[in-house]
Amino acid sequence: MRRKFHDSILRAYDIRGVIGETLNSEDAYFLGLKFSSYIRKKTHTSRVVVGYDGRLSSKLLNTQLIKGLVDAGSYVTSVGVCPSPMLYYADKILRADGSIMITGSHNPSNYNGFKMIVGGKSIYGDEIQKLAKYNETQTPQKGISKRFKIDDSYILEITKDIKNINPDLKVVWDTGNGAAGNILKKILKLLPGKHHLLNSEIDGTFPSHHPDPTEEKNLKQLKKKVSISNADIGIAFDGDGDRIGIVDNKSNFISGDKLLYMFATEVVKDNPGAIIISDVKASNMIFEQIKKIGGTPLMWKTGHSFIKEKMRKTKALLAGEMSGHIFFADKYYGYDDALYASIRILKILSKKNIINNLLKPFSKLISTPEIKIFCNDSIKFDIVKRCKSDILKKFSDVTTIDGIRVNTKKGWWLIRASNTQPAIIVRCEAESEANLTDLILEVKSFLDKYGIKNNL
Repeated sequence: MRRKFHDSILRAYDIRGVIGETLNSEDAYFLGLKFSSYIRKKTHTSRVVVGYDGRLSSKLLNTQLIKGLVDAGSYVTSVGVCPSPMLYYADKILRADGSIMITGSHNPSNYNGFKMIVGGKSIYGDEIQKLAKYNETQTPQKGISKRFKIDDSYILEITKDIKNINPDLKVVWDTGNGAAGNILKKILKLLPGKHHLLNSEIDGTFPSHHPDPTEEKNLKQLKKKVSISNADIGIAFDGDGDRIGIVDNKSNFISGDKLLYMFATEVVKDNPGAIIISDVKASNMIFEQIKKIGGTPLMWKTGHSFIKEKMRKTKALLAGEMSGHIFFADKYYGYDDALYASIRILKILSKKNIINNLLKPFSKLISTPEIKIFCNDSIKFDIVKRCKSDILKKFSDVTTIDGIRVNTKKGWWLIRASNTQPAIIVRCEAESEANLTDLILEVKSFLDKYGIKNNL
């Protein structure tokens, strides 16, 4: 017996789809059967940790996934509702053969999916395709499932070095009704400082705003509260707590690449020559400044699974993405944890006082945000491939590790297909408005050629 999943849900670094359309509870059950067989072949045993976020569909998917795992002979440890980083922590501490986090991450409420770990490493790309093709096998000897509370252990781990946080700091937090809400409430009882918490109740309909803190339109409430409360910083999380969004004391948004640079200044100071990885969407200035302070910058593909694997291979101590995923391996486990990252930023702020003092090298740059242009999942990669063919004929300084990134005398620009949304991603950066406009028009010409509607 072999269950065929909808082709569109097998993404580059996870399984993700629309509930009731491309993904349902039967898929969760059969994924459990397949995953159990898959990890048994890899590790010879089948101890699996499972967690889920606060989406309305997550509880049912959790029930059916565990049923499939148990029917295939797995010994399942369920950690319940949690942010993704807590599931990653459980995978490490419990030394699981495999782990699955049920989450739609930063996608709209009607999405859900599965992030998977085998042998301590995220599975992605071809491995997800292989998993999907596995035969489902029920075993005569069923496994068992047990509940395990790991919340307190996780909280103790990420708060074990908070003594240097300034007790006078004023911080506004917005969990966006996501899975980090309950954990953050407990963390704030331990953190020095004066804290105000927004949208902390877990609600899978996301009534406050869309659960993506890297889009400024979702930070309006946070910015307003930072302003009226005269706070030092505002911190927001996505639906499963692995993305972070920051606004400074003037309610200015701090992009993910600038945030990475702030962390890099501390990591490189303690570890000269450290490899620091950033994704293809990051500013050129990030790579220049990391090199200037004594680090070793490395550009890599966007995507949490790709980044974690590259960190493992290169022994990088820090990595980050424009999307707000920050990965620490200097004093932590190397996975993306927005809750842990927030504590690290408070420690920096306690020493540096004003965030913008760290970001002076970027003051002359003018850049677009990460622009998402709707493009159907079925054609987005082909469109980028066609653009790539044209671009390589016209430009010589091109990076193609993920989409197409073009360096010109006026600045740089990027076109790539999103791996998590039906979208083509565009970003441009220059040192003047005129040059930025020229770069945007250049990108627009390629997208227009292939009929991609855009407002560039």
